[in-house]
Amino acid sequence: MEYNKILQQTEYGFIKTNERLGRHVILLGLAGSYSYGTNIGTSDIDIRGITLNQKSDLIGLTQFEQYVDENTDTVIYAFNKMVTLLLSCNPNTIELLGLNPEHYLYLNDIGRLLLDHRKLFLSRRAINSFGGYADAQLRRLQNALARDTFPQSEKERHIFNSVRNAMHDFNNHYKHFENGSLEIFIDTAVNPELETEIFVNANMTHYPLRDYSSMWNTMANVVRDYEKIGKRNKKKDDQHLNKHAMHLIRLFMMALDILEKGEINTYREKEHDLLMDIRFGKYQKEDGTFHESFYEMLSDFEKRLHYAAENTDLPEEPDMTKVQELVMTINERVVRDEI
Repeated sequence: MEYNKILQQTEYGFIKTNERLGRHVILLGLAGSYSYGTNIGTSDIDIRGITLNQKSDLIGLTQFEQYVDENTDTVIYAFNKMVTLLLSCNPNTIELLGLNPEHYLYLNDIGRLLLDHRKLFLSRRAINSFGGYADAQLRRLQNALARDTFPQSEKERHIFNSVRNAMHDFNNHYKHFENGSLEIFIDTAVNPELETEIFVNANMTHYPLRDYSSMWNTMANVVRDYEKIGKRNKKKDDQHLNKHAMHLIRLFMMALDILEKGEINTYREKEHDLLMDIRFGKYQKEDGTFHESFYEMLSDFEKRLHYAAENTDLPEEPDMTKVQELVMTINERVVRDEI
């Protein structure tokens, strides 16, 4: 792909014409799969960037945090907002400071100044930020696997609990009411293809139709939404599962670089083949679950991260004096109309 031609496409015209962007932009780069080196033929182009706050943001009353263009999946952060995210070692933004040179689509002198000072933002905060993101990714993976491997009776109980929770307030008032009663419960299935089913005992006389309709629509929606989960597109969902698994391992790799080397390496050249093996399902079994070798790999990364967290040379917190000096140097140019 000719990266230098991406911004020439008409759909990116807003970058030049929007008053918050244009000459205020200091950095634009690829994000997502292209920035990690894990892109495939169907991968979308994601762009992330930084634009300077305007004078009115700094010494006036206006406020601005980011510009989002959903059509092109582009997010451009205001400089001050980006600094806040970088200080927390936010994985989705810190990676913008560690791209391969060819993955920066635009970079001016202020953008280079920021990249030259990227290590100012590295601290032990990365332990919690990357660990938190990895934990969230792992939970997504586990939830998806549990959803697909639950026995039918467990799925049915899940539906029952969802209906019961959704109807909790209603049942408190109307399990027995003037016009009758309503009870939902789970019992041995009548349907020979199921183990258990949800049943309803209802006794109603002279009950308002609108109330009746609303009540049953609520329960039907819960059941229908859950049924959609059960009727998954296996090929498509397996791709998503493997992508989750790949990004989980990639997060550990980036965190280890930061804690062990004090480096931000977004593009995973050395680990490319391993990550792509995960993405293409090498570690997934026929039933959709993962081989033990994947969990052994995951355990090894968790142990390495724990060791790196205890032995890293990174400071507990960023040097806020130096960060402030950098921010003031850049923002002063805005105030003095020097951009």
